[in-house]
Amino acid sequence: MDDNSDKRPQFGNRYLENAEEVFKHNSWDNVEWDEDQEKKAQEKVRNNSQVTFTDELLKSLEEDADKHWDAFYDIHQNRFFKDRHWLFTEFPELAPDNTSAPVRVFSETANHGNKQNTTFSSTNDTIRNIFEIGCGVGNTIFPILQYSQDPKLFVYGCDFSSKAIEIMKQNELYNTDRCKVFVLDATEADWNVPFKENSIDIVVLIFVLSAIDPQKMPQVIKNTFKYLKPGGLVVFRDYGLYDLAQLRFKKGRCISNNFYARGDKTRVYFFTQEEINKLFTGEGFIEEQNLVDRRLQVNRGKMLTMYRVWIQAKYRKPV
Repeated sequence: MDDNSDKRPQFGNRYLENAEEVFKHNSWDNVEWDEDQEKKAQEKVRNNSQVTFTDELLKSLEEDADKHWDAFYDIHQNRFFKDRHWLFTEFPELAPDNTSAPVRVFSETANHGNKQNTTFSSTNDTIRNIFEIGCGVGNTIFPILQYSQDPKLFVYGCDFSSKAIEIMKQNELYNTDRCKVFVLDATEADWNVPFKENSIDIVVLIFVLSAIDPQKMPQVIKNTFKYLKPGGLVVFRDYGLYDLAQLRFKKGRCISNNFYARGDKTRVYFFTQEEINKLFTGEGFIEEQNLVDRRLQVNRGKMLTMYRVWIQAKYRKPV
């Protein structure tokens, strides 16, 4: 028997071609939905979309958002920290050690789904600055620092929660020679940040924009544009419409269209590709990628299937 016959495929390249093999692995990539599944998801969202919060509670969810996130991190500390090993598969731009020479990547657009060649390069005599908005306790920054030994790399990170920043600074992986994190409300019109406008090579927005009031999202993107270098890139990944997390909400948790409050009073929004395109191109960005990642996660012990929907995108500031 060939020992490699059941070898786990590389992450991001595991496709379910035979439905009878669904419990063979813990997850499957780019799973297609049929019309019936789409209709069932739409019905669940219709059922949980009635807004029943009082005006007073809605005001508290917005004005006390930092306190709710502080409480979240105070309870969980860093116990939910996971190495996001998929980062460099989905976003090779975050692998600075491979960018001393031009790197060719492929992007897929939302409108016509064709492949486009995109080149980017970095010279060894300049500092590469990465800035993550909503860095939490370091789920993205620490893997970048662990992976790269590039002496020209410096990573900035900010979070709405002072508790998250406090926890991250206490981590043994936090190295002030290579990174700096700070508290920032990214929805504010004026950012107090330790770097200049037009100075950041890559801005990272991973599962953070969804926690912000949709009406305040354009301001975040506007400032992101301001601080990116000409030719700089935004990498984005967040919850998509009809994700399992949205379908699980019960009645009475909806704040507004596709925007919900969890039991701990943190909030989450579920995006469409069109919304992301409008949000970024409306502030002057050029779209390089905008795709839906429909992933099937499997609990083999309980024989359960769980469908996740994420939006992944890349937008570049014009040169």
